Amino acid sequence: MLIRTALAVAASFTALNAQAADLSRIAAAFGNTVMSVYPDGRTQKIWLHPDGNWDGVGRSNQALAGHWTLKDDRVCLRQTKPPTLPFSYCAAFPTDPHIGITWTGKDFAGAPIKLTVLKGMAEAREAQGPTQPPPR
Repeated sequence: MLIRTALAVAASFTALNAQAADLSRIAAAFGNTVMSVYPDGRTQKIWLHPDGNWDGVGRSNQALAGHWTLKDDRVCLRQTKPPTLPFSYCAAFPTDPHIGITWTGKDFAGAPIKLTVLKGMAEAREAQGPTQPPPR
């Protein structure tokens, strides 16, 4: 019995350490904004939280929310607000994320997008007007 308990405790600590290591891969996103820019210029912004939740503002200025997980080198989002089909969208996340990093990807429908980690979460708190691409 004692050996089984010790093994269970060791397994729990191993799992916690692995989760902490995984979180460090995307720590730059916490407290900041991940913005997706679509070919038509509209943007979507999401805010990942360390507790596995996320929220955001969609391309049509609708409020978004859900849960996220890590799978290998990808961040997987499951949307709960507004309710949608029960599937997760997974996308690669840079191996060296930092404020200002930009990379390309595809949205859940396969449309090309440009993603950037922006400093801060001001819009998340203010929930102001339609999202627009930054001025050039």
